[in-house]
Amino acid sequence: MIVLESGTTRAEIDLEGAEIKLLNVGGTSLLWQADPSVWPETAPLLFPVVGWTRNGQERVGGRTYPLGLHGFARARNFEIVGQEKNAVRLQLISDAVTLALYPFDFSFTVEHRLSDRGLQTIFEIANTGEHAMPYACGFHPGFRWPFAGGAPDTYRIHFPSAEDPLVPEIAAGGFISQRRRRLPLEGKVLPLAAKLFENDALCFLNARSHGLRFEAPNGAAITLETEDFPHLALWCRPGHGYLCLEVWTGYSDPEDFIGDLFEKPSMRVLVPGERARHAATYSYVPPSGG
Repeated sequence: MIVLESGTTRAEIDLEGAEIKLLNVGGTSLLWQADPSVWPETAPLLFPVVGWTRNGQERVGGRTYPLGLHGFARARNFEIVGQEKNAVRLQLISDAVTLALYPFDFSFTVEHRLSDRGLQTIFEIANTGEHAMPYACGFHPGFRWPFAGGAPDTYRIHFPSAEDPLVPEIAAGGFISQRRRRLPLEGKVLPLAAKLFENDALCFLNARSHGLRFEAPNGAAITLETEDFPHLALWCRPGHGYLCLEVWTGYSDPEDFIGDLFEKPSMRVLVPGERARHAATYSYVPPSGG
């Protein structure tokens, strides 16, 4: 386990999946502790796909590959390629195992960097092969809900911009439906309640906001700022004490999608030698007057 510190901020990171297991800011523990009977992860990284795939497979060039939910990065061991007291760079590169799942050569580097207020996670994806490479990536941290006292249904999500209250329904199998459901958005504010998540995640695809604010009734908040993550999502298994504040470049297969990975909506494509960068910053704001 890698330990990082910056002032009163402390994080613990597992080499398996480059996954953050603990994030404590000023004595406040922000991340939920994984419960295998509910959800066995804490803050997984998603690569080279995000979301569900039909039959746990994707298709490339007429062949089928066993590339399932959220890809494989979260189950692979990363290598440390740089470390400071408050930051670590971890890398996963393609090998025989990944090529059997996803036929592209790549480098996936993740930097976790602490500040006195929280955490920034930076993704760098490189196409190290000789052919164009489709990919999607995302970050899936689960935060304690409630994290600052009060009842869960007194918490709110504040968006910087007004979001469309109509979001996709999640079809059987986790696929993105063409049907829409209406959320109880009040301007830029979404009052939270467990029943919102009875039918899976709330997906704000091509969101207008580049982040959000997860706010407690006493004014404490976890804020999110994004860089080149166009999709935001909120997810939990209702009633289990956590809420995921997710950022994605791609998303699950649409329910009618049977095409090639290059044709899947929202996939990015890197030409040989090209690199891409995506970042998410999570900060803790203490209670009003704190």
